[in-house]
Amino acid sequence: MSLDTLRRRLAKPKTSVQLCLLGVVAGLLAAILIILFRLTIVHVQGLFLQTSEDFSTLAEYQRVILPVLGALLIAVFADLTGFKHYRLGIPFVIHRIKHHYGKMPIWNSANQFFGGAVALVCGFSVGREGPSVHMGATGASILAHRLHLPLNSARTLAGCGVAAGIAASFNTPLAAVIFVMEVVLREYKIHIFVPIMLAAVTGALATQFVFGHDSELALISITPLSFWHYPYLILCGAVLGAVAFGFNQNLMLIIKTFKSVNMFPRLMLAGLIAGLIGYMVPEAMGSGMSAIRLAVDSPENMQLLTTVLIAKLLATLFAIGLGIPGGLIGPVIGLGVVMGTLMSFFAQFITPGLDVSGTYGVLGMAGLLAATLHAPLAALTAVMELTSNPQIIVPAMLVISAAYITALQVFGNRSIFLQQLDFQGLPYQVSPASEALQKVGIMEEMDENFKLLYSSDKEQIKETLAAVNSQTPLIVHDKDNGYRLAEYDLSLMSDQSMTISYIPLQGLSSQATLSDAFDILKDKRSGAVYVYSQKDDQQIMGLLRWDQIRHILTIRNSLL
Repeated sequence: MSLDTLRRRLAKPKTSVQLCLLGVVAGLLAAILIILFRLTIVHVQGLFLQTSEDFSTLAEYQRVILPVLGALLIAVFADLTGFKHYRLGIPFVIHRIKHHYGKMPIWNSANQFFGGAVALVCGFSVGREGPSVHMGATGASILAHRLHLPLNSARTLAGCGVAAGIAASFNTPLAAVIFVMEVVLREYKIHIFVPIMLAAVTGALATQFVFGHDSELALISITPLSFWHYPYLILCGAVLGAVAFGFNQNLMLIIKTFKSVNMFPRLMLAGLIAGLIGYMVPEAMGSGMSAIRLAVDSPENMQLLTTVLIAKLLATLFAIGLGIPGGLIGPVIGLGVVMGTLMSFFAQFITPGLDVSGTYGVLGMAGLLAATLHAPLAALTAVMELTSNPQIIVPAMLVISAAYITALQVFGNRSIFLQQLDFQGLPYQVSPASEALQKVGIMEEMDENFKLLYSSDKEQIKETLAAVNSQTPLIVHDKDNGYRLAEYDLSLMSDQSMTISYIPLQGLSSQATLSDAFDILKDKRSGAVYVYSQKDDQQIMGLLRWDQIRHILTIRNSLL
């Protein structure tokens, strides 16, 4: 199959073997980038840590210096690359997928790779999933760009890269698929779902091959809960929802407070705060594994767990709020496990003699994750995959529902990603019409049966119009007027004369979608655009009229 044939097939909003194979390739590219990212972190940490992410073995002064040095390196690299605005991670990827078909700026991604690796090596309380998602989308963007694929398929491949990134970060391919549909794309369509699912599987398998099958929660043992725990679980969910609201509000408060501060002092302040917190509470450093290990090893030590919870909360808020490049899902998982473990102290009175700390730790993670990200289904799926225990499903449903409803209805909480996008002025909402039309490549609907005439001579244009079939559009071109659509003006026709009207045409690349044509024609609700080859803008491939777009929106929209 030639590349041109492939591009035409991908312009259709349908599941195809070709799109699925490209989804696998995008997943593999994402996995390679993420494996390199994770190996970089593991090997560099191995130079000075006995166990990955265990900063408690470092001397006190080292725990102070390390984050400050990391912040300095991040700031210097950003300055050298001319990168002044911290638009990174999952929120930025959502914006690029919604409004730029997933095309990722290369220096932006380089800053995410280097900055994210340095932040995690140096013990900042950020997650690796933010850089992983960013790099997954970048790998897919490079693939789509190199093959000059239609933008509707490039958007799908970007979703594949995100799914592979999440799956590679947490070894949760199903939760990755749900996360993409629920948080990133915010829609469920079969022709998009299947390649994203294959990409997630590819990302998970590739990283399992390198890092093994263990997950973040493999340390935690799950104990089945009796019915008598359920009322208390609902109360726990409500508390987690309130904490999620407080977390989101305070994170946005820090971001807004330091908006006017230049990048360099802002990052250095983040390093200093992380160093001071690390000096006092080393378990609060890192993405969240130290906190999870502590919750597993000392579930009865409420004072220590409370200290770690407060320190971890502050470390996460200031690291992300001040612009350290990293994700917040990893720290939120750690915070949720610690909170759930603390809640299990009171659960011991419901069933004395039964250790339920592990179960509550997992449920705390699920509730906090669902309410913070506004992703209840992804949180539930993640819990199921990370624990491999079906007995957690019903309790998790109760906690997640209570946390999500409390955060949403009682406090009016919104997804932290959308709040960050609003603050940065990055649009993420797309009208229903544009969203439907983004799924169809312009090559799928363009009229290829047309006549092209390079002339401005009126008599020649009249002769050509008379010679062609009435259903065949005539496109004329001259240096002064560019491309125009020539047709008889039916309102001015008489028996003696045939008046010709001209409709100016704007060109679109064959990679464009119907949404791009809609944006050009929607104000006038009439007219047409011509389609040129992405290889040669002088090669006209077809014509698309407003009437065709209107027909798709009014008659065929349900199919999209």
